Amino acid sequence: MVPYESTLEKEVRDFSSNGDLTIALVDLVWIGTFADSDYIVPIDDLKKQFPNIFDPNYDTSDFFPLLLNAFGTWNSKVYGPPFDNYSGLLFYNKKTLKDAGFDKPPETWDDLLKVYAPKLTQNGKYGYALQSRRGETQSCDSFMRFIWPWGGSLLDSKFKSNLLAQQSQAGLDFRQQLMKYMPPGIVDYDHSEAVNALAQGQVAMITEWSAFYSTLVDPKSSKIVNDLGVAPEPKGPDGRKPALGGFSLAVAKQANDNQKAASWLFIQWATSKETAKQYVENGGVSGRQSTYKDPELAQKYPFVAPMVESWQQGVPEFRPRFAEWPQLSEIVAEVGTNIMLGSVSVKQGSEEIGKRVEEVLTKAGYYDGKKKLAQ
Repeated sequence: MVPYESTLEKEVRDFSSNGDLTIALVDLVWIGTFADSDYIVPIDDLKKQFPNIFDPNYDTSDFFPLLLNAFGTWNSKVYGPPFDNYSGLLFYNKKTLKDAGFDKPPETWDDLLKVYAPKLTQNGKYGYALQSRRGETQSCDSFMRFIWPWGGSLLDSKFKSNLLAQQSQAGLDFRQQLMKYMPPGIVDYDHSEAVNALAQGQVAMITEWSAFYSTLVDPKSSKIVNDLGVAPEPKGPDGRKPALGGFSLAVAKQANDNQKAASWLFIQWATSKETAKQYVENGGVSGRQSTYKDPELAQKYPFVAPMVESWQQGVPEFRPRFAEWPQLSEIVAEVGTNIMLGSVSVKQGSEEIGKRVEEVLTKAGYYDGKKKLAQ
């Protein structure tokens, strides 16, 4: 078992030393690195080399287009099918909302801030919690969550900072306004703290990964099992653009021919239509559209319908998908935390992030043509 935080380093080390990995687990933000470094093989190349082992009924068009694009595609080439994918969802306490006079969750972020949160924040309890601990939690799960739905972005089409754009500023200003309805010390909340705050009845709503559904319906860890509600993340001025997470599986270039063939046979089976239901029943999240047309699954797992809805619209570049993202993530996490703490203003923090991000991208060669502006 390899912790997520160590996976990229271990995989890159293996590939760069021509090691023994034959299948790559590819995160959303690793696809550019793996493809550009020639670590993984495009599916079309495998099909030409091993035509006899391709199942004619293996339908890549059945994957949600957003997922196939975000997790498995780079520069118009498909390297691997989606495997265990997640979406940001709104989890809420139905009883708490009902007691406050609400019969459904907020549809928009504006409603959450102006209508719901004020009524739900009282008597030592809070309307909302946003996991914001410094690190990837701050940069992805907090900062980026309030950029895209407002029509903003970290970078523009020329890879220059877009954080001073009106839309980006509006989203980050909104996050600051929402903090008065969050528990004190929210900047130290990681995923476990946010999920636990909802599970113990301390907050009314959180936006978290779909994978946390199992924790929130486990009586051992949750007091709100019978009151848990699940909905898509609220819409911003630019629509619903939730956080994207998860992986694809790809065949490693370093494998010998027999290993490549065997690896593709496994990937083909693990991500097939036929395996999908069994996979979901055992705790995985299939990226296939046909899986969720099963009414039995939808009834058994209430997170399915909002998750499927959340995958209708989104941005593959929720986090930039190139090799420099870890460096950018550290910058966003450091300054994003300072913005939330009020030690710098939204505008000052945005200027600092933009300056430092562009310094990293300059050194990497994106502005002088050494690297393509692809993400």
